[in-house]
Amino acid sequence: MELQVVNSPFTQEQVELLNRLLPTLTDNQRSWLSGYLTATQGAQVPSASGAAPAAIPTPASAPTAVSKDVTILFGSQTGNSHGLAKKLAKKLQDQSFQVTLSSMSDFKTNNLKKVTNLLMVVSTHGEGEPPDNAISFYEFLHSKRAPQLEGTRFAVLSLGDTSYEFFCQTGKDFDKRLQELGAKPLTERVDCDVDFDEPAAAWMGSVLNALQSASASGASVSGGATAAAESTGESEYSRTNPFQAEILENLNLNGRGSDRETRHVEISLEGSGLQYEPGDSLGVYPENHPRLVEEIIQAMGYNADEQVAVKNGETRTLREALLRNFEITVLTKPLLEQLAKLSGNSDLQELVAAGNEHELKAYTTNRDLLDLVQDYPLSGVKVADFVAALRKMPARLYSISSSSKASPDEVHITVRAVRYEANGRNRYGVASVHLAERVQAGATVPVYIQSNPNFKLPADGETPLIMIGPGTGVAPFRSFLAEREETGAEGKTWLFYGDQHFSTDFLYQIEWQRWLKDGVLTKLDVAFSRDTDQKVYVQHRMLENSRELYEWLEAGAAVYICGDEKKMAHDVHAALLTIIEKEGGKSKEEAAAYMAALQQQKRYQRDVY
Repeated sequence: MELQVVNSPFTQEQVELLNRLLPTLTDNQRSWLSGYLTATQGAQVPSASGAAPAAIPTPASAPTAVSKDVTILFGSQTGNSHGLAKKLAKKLQDQSFQVTLSSMSDFKTNNLKKVTNLLMVVSTHGEGEPPDNAISFYEFLHSKRAPQLEGTRFAVLSLGDTSYEFFCQTGKDFDKRLQELGAKPLTERVDCDVDFDEPAAAWMGSVLNALQSASASGASVSGGATAAAESTGESEYSRTNPFQAEILENLNLNGRGSDRETRHVEISLEGSGLQYEPGDSLGVYPENHPRLVEEIIQAMGYNADEQVAVKNGETRTLREALLRNFEITVLTKPLLEQLAKLSGNSDLQELVAAGNEHELKAYTTNRDLLDLVQDYPLSGVKVADFVAALRKMPARLYSISSSSKASPDEVHITVRAVRYEANGRNRYGVASVHLAERVQAGATVPVYIQSNPNFKLPADGETPLIMIGPGTGVAPFRSFLAEREETGAEGKTWLFYGDQHFSTDFLYQIEWQRWLKDGVLTKLDVAFSRDTDQKVYVQHRMLENSRELYEWLEAGAAVYICGDEKKMAHDVHAALLTIIEKEGGKSKEEAAAYMAALQQQKRYQRDVY
């Protein structure tokens, strides 16, 4: 693992020193160093100048009893934090710790004062916001009702994306607030970029060492009964070991004349053992556009056939590595800082200098690696150093649009090809255009299942469903209805769907009409924004049906939203609040409390991006 400032708690100077030292250590030396650091935790050790340390105080009394009860709270939008929390729970249980595992939304806040060892795994959503199932806990912890936590030790693992301005902000906020309340860190917070496996594993090891060290130094005690951790059984194939799946079908859902291209992609899972439920996502590892790869290599003056390191000692040609292993369409601050240092380019160094955040954000928006190497010559940067500075290619997640009960050994996704012009060049979505232009039936793509426990059908098939999903946001609702048809669920269902034009952009129209005829879909309201003089969207259809929609809510309906977060999800949320205020005769505060209660009851779930 190559340490970086963004995936570790070290300074740039420390990172460089450690990266030179760690590869030279033998297994025996690594084990000795790990034990030494654990043994000296909290004690003063020799300084860099060689000064002798102060004597370590000898305890004057018997060791304080240390609890082996551990509470793990996760805040997760897509399921990554939840998955890591389950892995951590399993590791701790294997070491005889008593583990309580809970989402932040399900955790009873009046128990927080009783928690001795608190571990948090949380992602950051949108523009530095908590994920949906962390909002209520986040607000509680930052309110005056939050208790003092002097007896609590904690650790935070934060997931994020360095291409966003507020990288890992939620985890940073939790870390700061817990210390303000008097809690003491077990170990330093770790902020993970999209390639989080190795830094997350290192953080877990650090947490385990800290807890074991504390338990060994004192007589361990156990609290009362704890909730059992969830099962951590995993398929052979995963995010780090994807399945090479065959494409069975790849169709354009849009009609002739549409300015959109939406692909319905059917993929075989036969022989993989992979399983999914409605609401889950499919992770797809795409390939970069070959033309972009060639232009970057030419601009840098590299040999496309030169061997470079990709992962775990594996090497590939530079062309293959840039095509499949590394992200080249997104610019991040850490990348620019690293290349500025390697190249010595004064203009690039000025761009990444402190105080230039506004200019840096403006430059990195809608630009890629080719823009960077053309705008700021990086002469003298060795190919190995250039590649080492790049982020690994992240998978793209797509809401699954099929039911495994209705389509055994298959998974379907609905993908809109992204193409646009910016800064004088045509741009395109890496995965969407790869699937639209360069993947045909018979080809294979690396995939895995991303479980999403935060977007699930109610256990009771009698529960009414209100589903709001314009454009490709309708994908999971195709999955929901196919599942309900197979299981014979009799609860009412209402779909709000929108797009640009009825004649060319009504995705899965025939299927909705069949489900309406058969009674699987009770009610369908559509909004085609470009077919009328005044643009009409799904939230307008909701407001038009205000009375009936509120009656469904009062009858116990669960509400699901899928699609664009920045605009659509915000507008739909505002429309729901308006409906609750108007039809329920409530104040703004009461309507907000009503919505919060829906969320707490898992009757308001969102899959937004």
